[in-house]
Amino acid sequence: MTGVDLVNGIVGAVLGIIFATLFQQPLQNAWFTIRRRSATTVRSLTYRSGGAPLSSWSTFSIGPLHTSALVVEGDGEQAIAPESVRVQVLEGEVVLPEEMAPWRAEIEEAEQRAETSGTRVRIWNGPRYAVDGLDISRTTLEEHADVRLRLRPTDYFTFLAAQQLDRRLPDGTTPRERYLDPDRPLDAPAFLQCSFGVNVAVVTADHLLVVSRRADHVRSGPGLWGSSVNEGLSRHIDSAGRNAPDLHDVARRGMREELSLEPHEYTLTMLAFVLDVDRRQWSAHFTAHLTGLTGDVLRSRISRGVADRWEHQSIEYVPFRPADVVRHLLRPDRVRRWAPVAPALFHLALVHTHGRSAVERAEAQAVRRLR
Repeated sequence: MTGVDLVNGIVGAVLGIIFATLFQQPLQNAWFTIRRRSATTVRSLTYRSGGAPLSSWSTFSIGPLHTSALVVEGDGEQAIAPESVRVQVLEGEVVLPEEMAPWRAEIEEAEQRAETSGTRVRIWNGPRYAVDGLDISRTTLEEHADVRLRLRPTDYFTFLAAQQLDRRLPDGTTPRERYLDPDRPLDAPAFLQCSFGVNVAVVTADHLLVVSRRADHVRSGPGLWGSSVNEGLSRHIDSAGRNAPDLHDVARRGMREELSLEPHEYTLTMLAFVLDVDRRQWSAHFTAHLTGLTGDVLRSRISRGVADRWEHQSIEYVPFRPADVVRHLLRPDRVRRWAPVAPALFHLALVHTHGRSAVERAEAQAVRRLR
């Protein structure tokens, strides 16, 4: 090696160290831009840590179907690995502002009266989690998602009180007006986000999508058509001891309780994190493909009883092809009867199986036929 070669090698190594120090770690921790490409669905946003405003964003839609679901992370094509999601439970329960605290007291008193009078079954004030924040970054080389979900303890009565976003406060404003900025939908106090759940799109071995209709008597989304499985995060059930909940385990619990399916009977994949900006409810979206059970077999099993049968009043089986699912979503008698996050869930599940091009082509064709 000549003296010139030696000098060049040393200079190159020094420059490499400087570049890695200045750029690699910031890139690893930087917040990122999510881009969605679709003629029928616009879901683009840019955000950064520190409460910086969004430059642009739009909730999920396909032609005449408009929802309040904001796809915060995930495009369907790339799965979110279990090890990429870290859940942290913070100390200190969520506390409602002084002007909203009486609303919770009203709910508690009403449930006590219901139990005393026997007019209806009293609602159980179950322990829940509120979302304190969701941080998303990219790994440096592979650019895979790295997600940190921060939760705080809360309960069901606090959730019900906080859901009254358009109720007037003593000064005449509403919680939505006072605490939420429509241009910054990811910024919200934890007491307004007392809900985190999982939604699963289940596909049978003979390629049928399971679509469930919520029962008319449930408190959340009564009578709406929605995901195959919907399960809320529970402090009592999903946090054994002092451990933080595992979102994949929550999805498996929902599969067992709502469809009587065991983990060895399907493959489970996380696709996205989604926020219902209207109701301030967060969700992790999954797809599950049954490895041996056909639609007929699943229908027969459900007929023999499931743990949470009371949550759903009917189930449909739709061919899991882009054109068929999109037509189902846009049916005139169905287009305004979907739970807010369900259409985005089914779109992402289709993309994961059939690819973005095929799904967007089917969506565009379906919208054109409606014109």
